[in-house]
Amino acid sequence: MAELFAAIDCGTNSVRLLITRLVDGRLEEVDRRLHITRLGQGVDATGAFHPDALARTLDAMADFGAQLDGSGVQHRRVVATSAARDAANSAEFFEGVKARVGVPAEIISGAEEAYLSFTGAVTALPHLPQPVLVMDIGGGSTELVVGSPHGTDVAISLNIGSVRLRESHLHSDPPSTAEVATASVRIDELLDGSGIDFRMAASWVGVGGTVTSLSALAQGLHTYDRTRVHGSVLSQPALSALTARLLAMPIAEVAALPTMVPGRADVICAGALICARVGARMSRTDLTVSEADILDGIIARLATEAGM
Repeated sequence: MAELFAAIDCGTNSVRLLITRLVDGRLEEVDRRLHITRLGQGVDATGAFHPDALARTLDAMADFGAQLDGSGVQHRRVVATSAARDAANSAEFFEGVKARVGVPAEIISGAEEAYLSFTGAVTALPHLPQPVLVMDIGGGSTELVVGSPHGTDVAISLNIGSVRLRESHLHSDPPSTAEVATASVRIDELLDGSGIDFRMAASWVGVGGTVTSLSALAQGLHTYDRTRVHGSVLSQPALSALTARLLAMPIAEVAALPTMVPGRADVICAGALICARVGARMSRTDLTVSEADILDGIIARLATEAGM
């Protein structure tokens, strides 16, 4: 019987599952699922998980656990990132995850989160000019890693993401010009203090829901198609134009766009703004979009630890 590996990423805005099967020494995708649960709802303001957000997230974990048990998955790992690092009432979350998935959730550092995203991305896009800057814009944090398939040079986690930025700076619907300006200053402060020399990167890769959604919108896809998103290139002019468009649209109009995932419409403009501010530092380097991300990096680590 083929070995099965599963990774669950529990982030600020969404929880995601990837199941793979080892066949002839290669990992093949079996199932991939996503639930928008907004676990980080209000965490910055209250310091704790909102009861509704916690309930939504644990319901999603129950769905994932049933799928893992039904498929007979032997190797599983759950990682919890920004929201779980910040919440005071995390015990209920951890107990609930273990009861539903069968393994405890691990809080990983921002640096490890960045490294796992980098591993997943560069493995799936092996022919890019080196070094590569991999960017993962999450709900609560943004990971930036510069390196090559042989190792990483810099890996950092910035305390800004699509949900966090929307809640802290972009209050209006749509955001006002003043709000966008203030948010841009905040993003720039964090990027300027990151210690990353953005000019050293020969390639720029984006992973995660923000950039994959931006790619689908830029391409005008009527239904989401992973094969068209993976490896797609978003030019700097296209990124700037799309960001300006999303920042000017009411949430209801964004929600009606084809391929927009329910629960992402109110924060995609914030994620786009973070992406655009990184892009402003990348000179003429366009954004390559990868469907492979932290989940693929976790699976690779699991397989290595299992001696595969």
